[in-house]
Amino acid sequence: MAKRDYYEVLGVDKNASEDEIKKAYRKIAIKYHPDRNPGNKEAEEKFKEAAEAYDVLHDAKKRSQYDQFGFNGPMGGGDSGFGGFGASMNMDDIFSMFGDIFGGHAGFGGFGGSQRRGPKQYRGGDLRLKVKLSLKEIETGVTKKFKVKKDVVCDHCHGTGSEDGSGSDTCPTCHGSGFITHTTQSIFGMMQTQGVCPTCNGEGKVIKNKCRHCGGNGVVKGEEVIEINIPAGVAEGMIVTVPGKGNMGPHNGICGDIQVFIEEEGNDTFVRDGNNLIYNLLLDFPTAALGGDVEIPTISGSKLKVKIESGTQPGKTLRLRGKGLPSVQGYGNGTGDLVVNVSVYIPKTLSGEEKRMIESFKKSDNFKGDSATKQSIFNRFKNYFN
Repeated sequence: MAKRDYYEVLGVDKNASEDEIKKAYRKIAIKYHPDRNPGNKEAEEKFKEAAEAYDVLHDAKKRSQYDQFGFNGPMGGGDSGFGGFGASMNMDDIFSMFGDIFGGHAGFGGFGGSQRRGPKQYRGGDLRLKVKLSLKEIETGVTKKFKVKKDVVCDHCHGTGSEDGSGSDTCPTCHGSGFITHTTQSIFGMMQTQGVCPTCNGEGKVIKNKCRHCGGNGVVKGEEVIEINIPAGVAEGMIVTVPGKGNMGPHNGICGDIQVFIEEEGNDTFVRDGNNLIYNLLLDFPTAALGGDVEIPTISGSKLKVKIESGTQPGKTLRLRGKGLPSVQGYGNGTGDLVVNVSVYIPKTLSGEEKRMIESFKKSDNFKGDSATKQSIFNRFKNYFN
């Protein structure tokens, strides 16, 4: 199925509120729920598609990045670039993430008593890091190593939470489902609602003898050295998401993600403007008047030879195509340009001989400027102040 715009999938406007998005998703999810459409692959795909759209649009940060970058933004991870959704996402994953939408877990009062209800699998928390990059690192992309303090699997119980390997018993309250059903009488008849089991907190099992190292959670505090690949072309404020490298979930659950916030170091040579780089070139008067070759620096440290035409005026702009920064992860078109703004240096002090030479130029009409040049300068300043 071709990927569709998330707002189109849920049938909401781009200015829709969080409540409108939630209602729209619930309506579609109920319509295509597997319990209503057993064996219907098309309905299953629509159910997954709606879940993916809701995962992005109900989260303010993901929604903002999707609005700005579309499917291939800098979040990383997953087929869509948003948190690992894709072909590998199964129904149990969706139910565990969005069960609250239906007022319970996999099923929702009166929809066939889905057999997908089962022990809850916990997801570990996300970690947030900041990284400051130079323009050179941004141009090429870079791999950074971080020593991260995080929740890791308890080595003593191997994540089970059991001290002596005795394991766990089926929860006597929910009988392993992780949820309990309440039946109440209303004016519309008997109503059923589901809630998390208070005895096992939705796990469906109760540990017999809790591990003394982790307290029965299956995780302890630890640290890990993680390599994170930062793609070329990122910019200040972007977030690179590394899926599955965050905190370990309790009881051998699902690992959270790492969100890397991008910052840029200042640069004394270049000014960044999107994917373009701006360089201010200060020419000496003879080169501006007579022309010649000059060398322009690049981020990598190499030099570019640029030809200066004779009679080059201050304020002239030269554009070196494709010498700027690349677009991040295919977003945008190609590589930016290196824009060279030309200024002409006028010395503050002159020797006697230099003064005499320049005084002789004053007598030449050629150094007074023609009317077209004067008008061009006038218009430039007029437009600036207007």
